[in-house]
Amino acid sequence: MRRSAPAATACTWRPPNSFDGTLRCLVGSEHKDVLTLVIGNKNLSSWSLRPWLLMRHFGVGFGEQRLLLDTPAFDADIRTWSPNARVPALHHDGLVIWDSLAICEYIDEHCIDGRGWPEHRVARARARSAAAEMHSGFAALRQQLPMNCQRLTDGYRWNHDAERDIARIQELWRMLRSMHGSGGAFLCGEFGIVDAMFAPVAVRFTGYGVAMDDPARAFVDAIYALPAFREWHTEALAEPSSDMQPLETRQMVSTGGAP
Repeated sequence: MRRSAPAATACTWRPPNSFDGTLRCLVGSEHKDVLTLVIGNKNLSSWSLRPWLLMRHFGVGFGEQRLLLDTPAFDADIRTWSPNARVPALHHDGLVIWDSLAICEYIDEHCIDGRGWPEHRVARARARSAAAEMHSGFAALRQQLPMNCQRLTDGYRWNHDAERDIARIQELWRMLRSMHGSGGAFLCGEFGIVDAMFAPVAVRFTGYGVAMDDPARAFVDAIYALPAFREWHTEALAEPSSDMQPLETRQMVSTGGAP
């Protein structure tokens, strides 16, 4: 039986007068239990999107520390926030958790009473397998179709290796939806960690004009309709485009995912 969910923690933060790439979280002794999530650009940082989306969707209170990727400020500040010099990283009561999937697992255990994974054992196992495959695989997709929320579809094309990744991802989505998706619009019904892990792929498929089958299109539409995603996407579109460098090979150096 699942425990009752703990009350969400809250963070006091001050938005900058003008966008400088950071939101400074004010953490003092009176905010001992505050969660602070360190992220990169919302337009580009696919690994940052994953735990952010999970936390925002489930109403977990947290402060946000945003660092612009590939800038001198990032290089100067990142080791203050992340032991592996990558984003995302989560700070909580003196503990630092790095890597997107590890952060999602921590939030699942500590804040949302296990609701990040399906309750049924078989569905949970398949969802974990798919999330792990996303976490460790699809290198061609990452390199050739980097996430860029501001991107508009054009004539760009990718090679066979990326096309194979695209086909495998849609195969995974069809499998999860057909076997476990009857309870809602997401891969295993209700939104969870596996959906957060694939949310950046929805952005990629949309921005690059990837051909999608009906289950894939329905999943992408569900992600774009999610209020938490709409919040992220709106802020990503508002980021200065001059600061954007949509190179996945650079992003992987700066972010917490596998190459």
